[in-house]
Amino acid sequence: MVCEKPDAAARVARALDDHASPRKRELQGVTFFECSRRDELVIVCSALGHLYAVDSKGKTTRRSYPVWDYAWKPKHEFERRSARLSRWIHVISSLSKEADRFVSATDYDIEGSVIGHSILQYACNGAHLKASRMKFSTMTEKELKTAFRNLAPQLDFPMVEAGRCRHELDWLYGINLSRLLTEAALKQGRGYATLSTGRVQGPTLSFVVEREEEIGCFVPTPFWNIEAAIKHENQEYQLEYSKEKIPALAEAEKIVQDCQGKLLEVKDIESKEVRQLPPYPFDLSSLQAEAYRHFGYTPARTLAVAERLYLDALISYPRTSSQKLPPDIGYEDILRGIGTQRQYGALSGKLLGEGHLRPGQGPKEDPAHPAIYPTGESPKRTLLGPEARLFDLIVRRFMATFAEPCLRLSSRMILETGLHRFLLRGSRILRPGWTEFYRPYVMEDTQELPQLDVGMHIPIARIRALGKFTQPPPRYNPSSLLRKMEEENIGTKATRADTIETLYRRGYVKDLRIRANPLAIHVTQLLAKHCPLIINPEFTANLEAMMDEIQAQKTTRRRVLIRAIDHLRPVMLELMAREENLGAELSEVVSAQKTAELTFDSPCPQCGSALKIVKNRKSGKRFIGCTGKWEKNCSFSLPLPQFGSLSILKRKCKVCGFQMTQARSRGRRPLVSCPRCYAAKLRAQVSEATRPGSSEVGLREVPQTT
Repeated sequence: MVCEKPDAAARVARALDDHASPRKRELQGVTFFECSRRDELVIVCSALGHLYAVDSKGKTTRRSYPVWDYAWKPKHEFERRSARLSRWIHVISSLSKEADRFVSATDYDIEGSVIGHSILQYACNGAHLKASRMKFSTMTEKELKTAFRNLAPQLDFPMVEAGRCRHELDWLYGINLSRLLTEAALKQGRGYATLSTGRVQGPTLSFVVEREEEIGCFVPTPFWNIEAAIKHENQEYQLEYSKEKIPALAEAEKIVQDCQGKLLEVKDIESKEVRQLPPYPFDLSSLQAEAYRHFGYTPARTLAVAERLYLDALISYPRTSSQKLPPDIGYEDILRGIGTQRQYGALSGKLLGEGHLRPGQGPKEDPAHPAIYPTGESPKRTLLGPEARLFDLIVRRFMATFAEPCLRLSSRMILETGLHRFLLRGSRILRPGWTEFYRPYVMEDTQELPQLDVGMHIPIARIRALGKFTQPPPRYNPSSLLRKMEEENIGTKATRADTIETLYRRGYVKDLRIRANPLAIHVTQLLAKHCPLIINPEFTANLEAMMDEIQAQKTTRRRVLIRAIDHLRPVMLELMAREENLGAELSEVVSAQKTAELTFDSPCPQCGSALKIVKNRKSGKRFIGCTGKWEKNCSFSLPLPQFGSLSILKRKCKVCGFQMTQARSRGRRPLVSCPRCYAAKLRAQVSEATRPGSSEVGLREVPQTT
């Protein structure tokens, strides 16, 4: 039996062993499990994600292009960082020689199916043709046992074919275009930079660049708001003028002049009850959006945390696009399980006491998995901060879907003086409904109206004209960019977050309010000019639709690949014909961006020279150094975080005014810090540790981050 990850293998082995105590074995540093199940010995081993991937056939260098001939190979043969995977392949292969049955127990989605299929095909000598498929949505013992009893007689080959096709297309587009762009710039001799694009990355970056251009071309238009208020029983109430935007200052001043010191007459009071339906169950993209809104987690971080919760059997499989909860998951059992946890006991009991349980269902479906839901199991370990927050969000969202609608009383008071009309809006909750279960993740904006009757008069407490300007469209953040990709059908639920992270790693974008760097704009403009198909979201969406057709057995992988290559080949030929011109343009932008990224706007406080990021050749550590070191003999320096990709922000520190830096690494929240304040903190720690009478001999550990 092949699982996708070591933690999954351990949990599957415990569930399948007759005594829930499988024997843990190790061979060449690779762990696997032996389970006794009735009269069978089940060997449960794990991969580490993809052990096999696409690479070029024959002898080619990393700088060769175009490349059209490819094959699936062990990753350790062409990726240095994957060297340890050779042991996994060797161990799985040796264990499989004694087996008479084979089971793929990888995650039941496209990526998991490809992982299991490739291991069984290549490492187990063609066992994919006789293997069974284990399908499950949670890692609970009950569901794993049921899944093993109901094995599918063969692998899900349509899903495998769709997944293999996606990998092959991504490789063909990514390798050829990225190598061409990188080599074209490198041949100009102005330094190396990895320039990448692809059939998903190209359109995604074009969304950011288009928004950047919209913001750059935006011309703000002035307008005025009327800001007014009344006072009743020592409480002030904000009024809305009937015309939201006043285009001219003269008109706004005339309104203020007409209403200043006047009495407003209450003309009408309108009230109506509004039912707010419960939210839909979480699919992956809505979970990522909520986690970003409440916790500031990037989509990639949310997915990583959700996968840890899934492997701990606390939630169902997170890579799903479904917003439906089928009855067979056992609503009552899950709620009873949730109720054993102190913070959810009362809420769970309230739902169970209402009798018939019927969750709200969203429109989106996924044939492989239901919406994300808690399994009802309690954590067996103390959850870390992000894990605890995300688990709480998922549990409360699950309970909220079963609750009744929230009932609000929405009120509006109309006040007039002469020809001018003002509105006063209020709202209060009559029945909390689902909002009681989803706190604190729901905004309860309650505002009571003053106790006024129709015909009463009340003076305006204050009024003024407030000048404003129209705003450009907002920049994307990781969550809204992922939502845009989903709307345009670009990428998959499993790959979209990784694509966004790649844009950050390549230096194309920066900041949480995503800004496109000059290099990103230039690369996108070049692609738009010479091969617009690569950044056209419709073309990528069509390819995604074709891969869905492969899964539905309406077309074949071969047909889709031939069509894609027919599009890519002429594009490559055209770009290669213009390689020298492209390289000259790209290398100039790369050189300028590298200089800009390494230099601070803030001058050296000792000599006034420019400050830049410097890397020590011997130790490899980076720090901030002064460019006046040789001319002015300046020794000023500041420490920097030693992990992740580093960028210099435009933001200034509120304490000392120095320019802030941001360290960004995969699976972590970006660390924004002030190097100058951090250095002062380190000096204070050193001073405290070395002062006379201190019990500390010295600093045992110097922290790398603030």
